[in-house]
Amino acid sequence: MQRIAFAAVLIGYLALATGYAALTPEWQAPDEPAHYNVVRQIAQTGALPVLAPGDYDQDYLSQVISAGFPPDAQLDRIQYQDYQPPLYYILAVPAFWLGGGALLPVRLVSVLFGAGALIFAYLALSALARPGSWLPALTVGLIAFIPQHLAILASVNNDSLSELWVCAGAWLAVREARAAQPLGRPWAGALPLVLGLAFLTKVWAYVLVPVVGVLLLWQWRRFGLREAARRGLLIVIPALLLGALYWGRNLVVCGPADFVCGAHHNSIVVGQPTAAAGILAAGGLTPYMSAGLQTTFTSFWGQFGWMGVPLDPRTVKILMVTTAVALLGGLIAFARAARALTIDQRWSLALIATLGLSTAGVFIYYNLGFQQFQGRYLYSALLPLALVGAAGLREWVRLTLALAKRLTPIPAWLEPALSLSGISALALFAAWALVRVVVPNLS
Repeated sequence: MQRIAFAAVLIGYLALATGYAALTPEWQAPDEPAHYNVVRQIAQTGALPVLAPGDYDQDYLSQVISAGFPPDAQLDRIQYQDYQPPLYYILAVPAFWLGGGALLPVRLVSVLFGAGALIFAYLALSALARPGSWLPALTVGLIAFIPQHLAILASVNNDSLSELWVCAGAWLAVREARAAQPLGRPWAGALPLVLGLAFLTKVWAYVLVPVVGVLLLWQWRRFGLREAARRGLLIVIPALLLGALYWGRNLVVCGPADFVCGAHHNSIVVGQPTAAAGILAAGGLTPYMSAGLQTTFTSFWGQFGWMGVPLDPRTVKILMVTTAVALLGGLIAFARAARALTIDQRWSLALIATLGLSTAGVFIYYNLGFQQFQGRYLYSALLPLALVGAAGLREWVRLTLALAKRLTPIPAWLEPALSLSGISALALFAAWALVRVVVPNLS
């Protein structure tokens, strides 16, 4: 039954994400024209583009965004993502060719990568949870039906492939952490391959690096220093060799000390809002941080287009209360279950928690320089966040039924049914957001 529930979540995701891809007006997703132009240039020239002066024009970008990307917009002037790792764009090229350059087929590539991320997330949680647990399906349901997450996964954006590698890496790390013996072939080569592919996809996918570090600490404790060192070399060397395909090019294109082209990007993309300017405009650090937290939370759940169409304040308040209650329930659930966890389960949870901490660290570091309070940058941490939320949902259902049992017998199927009804409600909310918020306000 748990697998059937997961299959239903996956089908629901594919339906909703396809709806978002088809109904969201063209280019009405963050950075979509710039990401699309990377695909276009590779498809048309057979070469990777290079970020050059003139690829970012803040005034022109603001003009076409405010005008809703009119038909005469010169989209080829928006090329500021040309510095990105190439893997997502290369994999999207066949869809560009088959669709004759149409946007929707390329968007659907992202939808499929998002489905892959959900599959790997389910595998990771199934490797962690006890047999027969509903927690993996509940967690994946929360990941799948966040409206803003659907909007991002239905756009031309390398976030979708990045999430796929993050979830795949989490699955492989948890699987290895729970294995009774060191892995043999072919499984031993899977994690370095995924880590290397993450290096070729997006810098935000580098949050897998600390996860590998925690895994090696567990290997050291379990199998000794020699085995941990051997495993570390088997993971790090192949992954670095794959990453060097991108980094080596960057050392030539962007400079000998700029292996991810970050400094080169910052020198070209002039005019982005900075943290210093934002603090000055807000009148101090406290009001700046308060507004930033509000924007981050809202845009995590739903602030569509180019951050111009947020959910209404009443809905956001309801989401704040619901999120707080779910996270509180999750903390209660994990505190209650802590004593029953085996040592390998605890280390597996530490691996997943590391994804959250690493993502938070990158998000904070990014916002020290630029004002980028976009909740989508936290989606690399969806696996741990949704796990806590799903555990909280299940915990409140269990507590409610425990009280009800004092009055009347409760059938065993009622607990998962009520928990899954919460996921169904979130899916309906995502559909409502598409029809009542996205389409009317962005068309």
